[in-house]
Amino acid sequence: MRPISAGQPVRAGLLALALLLTAGCTSNPADTPPPTIEPAQAAVSPPVTGTPDGQIRPLRGHATSAAFDPATGTLAVLAPAAEGQSTLSLMTGNRPPREVTLMPAATALSIDTKGDVLASTRGGYFRIDLTAAKASKIDVEGAQGVDFTAIALRADGNPVLGSADGAVYTLGGDHTVAARLKIFARVDSLVTQGNTAVVLDRGQTSVTAVNPDGTKAAQALRAGEGATTMAADTRGRVLVADTRGDELLVFGADPLIMRQRYPVPAAPYGLAGSAELAWVSQTAANIVIGYDLSTGIPVEKVRYRTVQQPNSLTYDEKTDTLYVVSGSGAGVQVIPRASGRR
Repeated sequence: MRPISAGQPVRAGLLALALLLTAGCTSNPADTPPPTIEPAQAAVSPPVTGTPDGQIRPLRGHATSAAFDPATGTLAVLAPAAEGQSTLSLMTGNRPPREVTLMPAATALSIDTKGDVLASTRGGYFRIDLTAAKASKIDVEGAQGVDFTAIALRADGNPVLGSADGAVYTLGGDHTVAARLKIFARVDSLVTQGNTAVVLDRGQTSVTAVNPDGTKAAQALRAGEGATTMAADTRGRVLVADTRGDELLVFGADPLIMRQRYPVPAAPYGLAGSAELAWVSQTAANIVIGYDLSTGIPVEKVRYRTVQQPNSLTYDEKTDTLYVVSGSGAGVQVIPRASGRR
């Protein structure tokens, strides 16, 4: 085990990049893009040799992301479709999946917990009514040509969007831009804790907290050797999978500080946060593990065999159900009573 505190020394190379990131926070946005490395990716999972735990529900397409809405009890799964389109599959209980076509193609999902899911896209985002299975496109003012790659909702209800060219757009309403901050190589993922947005940049393998005004970076930290995915939990933590470095990283958001660092072998990638456990998938082994973070050192509580390519995870707190969504077309794995509570 390698848990560390924020004050412990790290490799010289990590410190050097952290200094670059800090310097970038105060530089002119017109400066050249920050230096980057080749972004890490999920491992190509081997064929499944044992029977996955729980139940498997078939689903068309190779999923890229998933989210669960507690208000409607609906799992939303995003997958590429025909050229320039995406399919959002909606699974509610045992009903057959309902499909919503999104055009232009969507890139990331966020739940508003009130019955809608938001999906980032070129020029803005979609708001999908999960009960009616109907999507409405919302254009962000002055961003018609922007490729949005990430989306999250703040506590005040306003969306935050990230772009392929490295900017964070903090909205002041459904479509108005309150602030734009362009200091990243690319915004690959966004989560929020309260009104603080946290950015994952795979090329810089960094996490950055943006101040509530959306005007500057409050803190920026190196995130391992090749961070790929990020999730927030209800305890105020931000989880990051360092896929290249085989580690789970746990940050506090306000201020941004690394709280825990723990080895997770076999290319960790899929993440989901919950009140009790942090869920991490091992894409090189077709395994998902639930870690208890409450003691300051992650402690493995449960592990399950998964479908092939367990790239996306999401969790239903109310029913203690973990959803493992395959990125290779192997469907959706439903694991009831996943935390082991009885």
